[in-house]
Amino acid sequence: MNDPVGAFLRERGCGDRLVKGGLPALVEDWEKTVRSVEAGYPLTLDDYLNDLDARQLIADVWTIALDDQRGGVAARLNRADETMRRLTRPVPVCLWGREVAEEEGWTPAENWWYFARPVHAPREFLAEIDSVLKESKQ
Repeated sequence: MNDPVGAFLRERGCGDRLVKGGLPALVEDWEKTVRSVEAGYPLTLDDYLNDLDARQLIADVWTIALDDQRGGVAARLNRADETMRRLTRPVPVCLWGREVAEEEGWTPAENWWYFARPVHAPREFLAEIDSVLKESKQ
């Protein structure tokens, strides 16, 4: 069977678990991230950015995925996204920084996950985010 998602993920250097798991594995990872944010995200900004990159992978493969691949996970993705939106607040700049957002073509409308700050998280983690936001404003 033709698997454009697996081929894309392989080309991007993703591990076997994601290549074989495709969209369901990507959505499962995103759901885990959302649950982690809901619980207060105990990790660092670097970890968070990696988790957001996983959401970007979903966006990257969504348009090339077959209808049945999208249909199998669309409702789960929508629920996870809705929950994440409730757990975060929009910020004016990309958490990767303004320069990266411009290079990648990321916008708050299309790539909202990069332009959102968790509401509840450990103080140190939120301070890391606030530092990025402050630097990007300068």
